[in-house]
Amino acid sequence: MSALIRIVATAIAVGVVAGAASAETRVTYKSAKSGSSYYQMGVELAEAMKAGSGGDISVTVEESQGSVQNVMEVRARGADYVFTTPPSLVGLAQEGKAMFEDKSVPAFDEIRALFPIPSLTMHFVMAQETGATGLADLEGTTILLGKGSFGATEGEKYLDMFGLTESVEIADAELSNAVAALKNGQIDGFVTAGSFPAPNVVEAAASTPVTLLSLTDEQIEETGRTRLVIPAGTYAGQEEDIVTTSLPVAAFTTTKMDEETAYQLTKTYWENKERMADTSPWWGGVTAELMSNITTELHPGAVRYYEEAGIPTDGSTK
Repeated sequence: MSALIRIVATAIAVGVVAGAASAETRVTYKSAKSGSSYYQMGVELAEAMKAGSGGDISVTVEESQGSVQNVMEVRARGADYVFTTPPSLVGLAQEGKAMFEDKSVPAFDEIRALFPIPSLTMHFVMAQETGATGLADLEGTTILLGKGSFGATEGEKYLDMFGLTESVEIADAELSNAVAALKNGQIDGFVTAGSFPAPNVVEAAASTPVTLLSLTDEQIEETGRTRLVIPAGTYAGQEEDIVTTSLPVAAFTTTKMDEETAYQLTKTYWENKERMADTSPWWGGVTAELMSNITTELHPGAVRYYEEAGIPTDGSTK
């Protein structure tokens, strides 16, 4: 009987070890609308997490209608929830301001940051033949802003802010038509926001000579946005750095997530970011310097990784 007990005990122990060895951490990653660059980033990140963890981390990417929805869903989500949004939006949620007025809940205070992802970067793309080099040169031109996007809203705001609304003609067309319209001379330029290198700007620069406009430091300060430099050589014919504005974006979770999971997610992300950049250059725009844009408190698991890696987190509260 004792021999039989030993055999059964051994079998159970082996089963437990095997089960532990095959344990899989499942995470839901709430991203953006399918077809958008940020949804594609989510898919790439999910693949990198699986490969980088040897299959121990499984990420399911969910479509989202936007950053506000991502934050609002914190109220009903569990420990496996990871989502993307600008850090500034988390701040508004936690303070109950703007679109979160009268909607603030204790769950918002439990939001914690993990790591930065590519920023929404403003691009002012002009036909080279216009001779435009700065925002003041937009006077008398026809510009395509598109409709309903962050870039369109931001572009319209800048035109008003710098006194150009009356002197710039806004083309009535969708942003998806921008490259063809620019090439055919129907517009002088277009405004778009996205992680760089932005696919539509890559296409435009490859098909016709273009100039990307830089903003002055004074203009950037007036916009209230974050300064960002698009390195020379990012686009065809771009010989100099472009100074523009951006809206930082990061991945977040909540205190419901355990420390080890947050640690592994953060560690796997940074250790595989360079590999992701080899196939999708926009990941190359993510550097340790972007940590200064995260103003939300970091998850303890993320803090543990940054301390081990020697990455400064001065911009984040702890």
